[in-house]
Amino acid sequence: MTTVRLSEADNVVTAVTALEAGSHGATQLIPRGHKLATRAIARGEPVIKYAQVIGFAAEDIAEGAHVHTHNLDFRNVDTEYEYATNIRPAAPATTQDTFMGYRRASGRVGTRNFIAVLTSVNCSATAARQIAAHFTPDRLADYPNVDGVAAFVHGTGCGMAGQGSEGFEALQRVMWGYAKNPNVGGVLMAGLGCEMNQIDWLVEAYGLTPGPLFQSMNIQDVGGLRKTVELGIRKIEAMLPVVNDAQREECPASELMVALQCGGSDAWSGITANPAVGHACDLLVAQGGTGVLAETPEIYGAEHLLTARAVDREVGEKLVGLIRWWEDYTARNKGSMDNNPSPGNKKGGLTTILEKSLGAAAKGGTTPLTGVYKYAEPVTAKGFTFMDSPGYDPASVTGQIASGCNLVCFTTGRGSAFGAKPSPSMKVATNTEMFNRLTEDMDINAGSILTEGKSVEEVGREIYEMWLRMASGEKTKSELQGLGDFEFVPWQIGAVM
Repeated sequence: MTTVRLSEADNVVTAVTALEAGSHGATQLIPRGHKLATRAIARGEPVIKYAQVIGFAAEDIAEGAHVHTHNLDFRNVDTEYEYATNIRPAAPATTQDTFMGYRRASGRVGTRNFIAVLTSVNCSATAARQIAAHFTPDRLADYPNVDGVAAFVHGTGCGMAGQGSEGFEALQRVMWGYAKNPNVGGVLMAGLGCEMNQIDWLVEAYGLTPGPLFQSMNIQDVGGLRKTVELGIRKIEAMLPVVNDAQREECPASELMVALQCGGSDAWSGITANPAVGHACDLLVAQGGTGVLAETPEIYGAEHLLTARAVDREVGEKLVGLIRWWEDYTARNKGSMDNNPSPGNKKGGLTTILEKSLGAAAKGGTTPLTGVYKYAEPVTAKGFTFMDSPGYDPASVTGQIASGCNLVCFTTGRGSAFGAKPSPSMKVATNTEMFNRLTEDMDINAGSILTEGKSVEEVGREIYEMWLRMASGEKTKSELQGLGDFEFVPWQIGAVM
């Protein structure tokens, strides 16, 4: 196999290996993963991949020519949306799958058992890190059911508009979401005291109940950094025996909520890894579980495929509303939706955001879109859902975990070192070359679809079965390397004042 054609309607194919001029129909060098024109394409004519428009020819393109940033233009496409016209329910499950999880008092189920030290403001970040750093593996040795004490610190919380503003409400949803995530068994919130993002407001607004497993403190009230760190350590020492009492028990796969994520994408993302994750999502939905797609700028140009899968017009129109918000947001900040893809994406063969989005949306599988949510808003619908977020991976995953995701599935083509406490993150490689080069970081090789002839469904089943194992406690490559302490990045919306 030298090229891949995704649809008979396409006028480009993707080179599996670099093609020299004069070989396999190429009239010039076609880098691996890049596009080759299968016929002459006139200037202004649509370039078609996935049977969808990915851009327009910036000049006359000859048959066999390289199609990329030098001769392919991005344009905003006027889209007429259809709603609930392509509803394909998940195929019935033939087995009732289970995993070993931590069932919480709320009824939700965790896949890990962390104690979280959350900060209301950047000013308490050092205190939180010092408190968490105290609890070394040696000090936690007597608490085998505790996965760790993790500090979740950020660079905002003050110098921002207050209650009622988008940024303030998004940050509070993130804090509340992490405090309530089922992978968290105990919470200590640390603030400075005078910040805009007051802990007391959060507790009141979201009905958090102080008690043995939910504690808070402010540096100004306690009497300084040192005293705060010492008090925080004592509070967590008191929590540890209680959190350690949690025991894994058999739970149905319907209790899994998986963050569907991609980063460092390449041309193979939409051909191998993302469709395989989409099949895994379909398998999970058939069990009654939930997949959460995000990164709104990275479905731009593919959102019409999702509105057609919306369970009703209201859900579909919520998605379109997010697209309109992002168009306005980028325009008023003098940007373009086509600022994404990144240089690395383009080197890997992706040319426009339309092409990238069509591949990214494949992570959502084929089942109906059951709900659309704001950033870090609790996801309450079962099935395939969508949460608004930037395309910046740490900010996006932070929102998905706050929304309730207890697992993260992350596809990558260029390679990524990513993890996200408290939810374990598995990484799926789009191509075998990168998988072999970054073998210590990759969990699944979806490149086997090209190099070993595996089907998308076979690799999707591998991914789904690993979700069950990691939910039961199997460590992912990112966990084994200690990733996840610095990937908590709440999306900062609005003016910094």
